Amino acid sequence: MLLIGQVTALSGVPIKTIRYYESLGLLKSSGRTEGGFRQFSWDVLKRLSFIKRAQSLGLSLQEISEILQIYDGGKPACDEIQQKLQDKISEIDYQIEQLLTLRDELQELLSQWHSVPTRPEDRICPIIQQD
Repeated sequence: MLLIGQVTALSGVPIKTIRYYESLGLLKSSGRTEGGFRQFSWDVLKRLSFIKRAQSLGLSLQEISEILQIYDGGKPACDEIQQKLQDKISEIDYQIEQLLTLRDELQELLSQWHSVPTRPEDRICPIIQQD
């Protein structure tokens, strides 16, 4: 069994984060010492590693929780992970499309900059303020 401080030392995950993950149900302590310290099995290190990797791939804690519930239910979680990663790619593609549209709009505004009066009288900046 590992104490929460040992889990922190071995995983690099702060104690506050471990407690937060436990409150969300992502981690489960195996009990407490007589002094009230949380105890964890060695498997917690594998679980924390999975959580950190899944977060680095853009998955939310809610999505990670859903995956872990499937895993904890004794079913393989790979199909769920695959679907979530495909969904993440779709989200990224949409964000890229939105950013490219914004970039085009900004470039269009900047291309009009030479026609801006040096001291517009009724607007802060006529290029970005539309009637």
